[in-house]
Amino acid sequence: MQKNHVIAGVVIAGGLAMSGCATGGAPVKEAPKIAQSPADQLSGEIKVWSWDVAAKALQRMAPEFEKAHPGVKVEVVDIGYDNAYDKITVGLKSGSGLPDVITLEDTQIPGYAENFPGGLVDLTGVAGKYKADFDPAKWAAASSGKGLVALPWDSAPVGLFYRRDHFKQAGVDPESIVTWDDAVKAGEKIKKITGKRLFVSDLTKPDAFTMLLQQLGQGYFKDGKVAVNTPEAVRALTLLKTLKDKDLLQNEKGWDGRVTATKQGKAAAQPTAAWWSGTLTGEMAELSGKFGVIPLPAFDAAGSRTSANGGSALAITSQTKNQNTAWAFVEWLLANKDSQVSMMKNEALFPAYLPALSDPLFDEPQAYFGEQAINRLFADQVRKIPPVELTGDDTQVQEVLKKAVSSVLLNGEDPKTALDGAASRIATATKRPLAQ
Repeated sequence: MQKNHVIAGVVIAGGLAMSGCATGGAPVKEAPKIAQSPADQLSGEIKVWSWDVAAKALQRMAPEFEKAHPGVKVEVVDIGYDNAYDKITVGLKSGSGLPDVITLEDTQIPGYAENFPGGLVDLTGVAGKYKADFDPAKWAAASSGKGLVALPWDSAPVGLFYRRDHFKQAGVDPESIVTWDDAVKAGEKIKKITGKRLFVSDLTKPDAFTMLLQQLGQGYFKDGKVAVNTPEAVRALTLLKTLKDKDLLQNEKGWDGRVTATKQGKAAAQPTAAWWSGTLTGEMAELSGKFGVIPLPAFDAAGSRTSANGGSALAITSQTKNQNTAWAFVEWLLANKDSQVSMMKNEALFPAYLPALSDPLFDEPQAYFGEQAINRLFADQVRKIPPVELTGDDTQVQEVLKKAVSSVLLNGEDPKTALDGAASRIATATKRPLAQ
């Protein structure tokens, strides 16, 4: 979760580890299934939990839904991000205290679905018809082994934001960067001529590794098996080590360090998600005209040129007393072009709902980005985000990977050796077999 922009946050959500959460809580049961009622039969009150920009979007949109459905009341509560998952976990564990609808980041969905199988309503029956209309990676993230437990909200396609002035000074044409090999060569030239490193990155965290791994079409697990030391994983970490060895990574701690370093112009580019544009325009207005965006460099010439870094969904809790109205609101908000375009326009929540991406809004030139229509670039990449397998053990894996990634990038350890050790520790902790 980025401090300044949405739920869209980061792939590493920073939430509490989920292992064993269900122990001692409500009895394990199947997720309740939902049956849709006609719109004219909707009534009563529902409560929604969210935070930050997402909560603002819900608070703005709720009156429109109420107006269309007299007798319905939607209460949106901004519970704040810092304690959001503590509150949700306590509510699921105790079987009480949760609202009708909750916001969940993609990385948190599998843990709750696995540890509290009766805690979230199965939306498959009413939402299944929309599967082809959503970002495939987001749909996969919102699905558990038994069904769809949340409806995707915002997507987070990744591109390469770059400083036009630094590239121009170094004589580097951004459009010439097609592969990561091209990016490394460009970075060396930029560093030599301008003194600027290529990217800002926190080398103590696995965020960049995770993003690159998804670009290669893989998560931490493959078919339920530990996959952090596969050839794809080694390739992703080797790229980061190459960038570090060539002194192309500006090591800055956390979100604040990243923002400050970008503001100070310490790096020439940043591979990150569409929501970064909100941070740039909101916190660095003085840099207007200096940024552009190109697709993420590919590992291979014909490979994927995007990934994902964040995203969220809305889930209906089994504690709801008004299931039909809760679903009607979620459906109206997220499986609705007008609603999604409105939230993109007003809160910069990039839609996971594909029909919304055809709206002319995405073709509008952005003055801040030198009149480039960056939202069209990102919209064209959404369908191409590689879906990956997420599990309830991902948060635990991230803790192990922090040590492995930092040992490679800060201490020079061999990527394969570090990832083999991490895979072994993860297999022992999760009791999952290693992928072959």
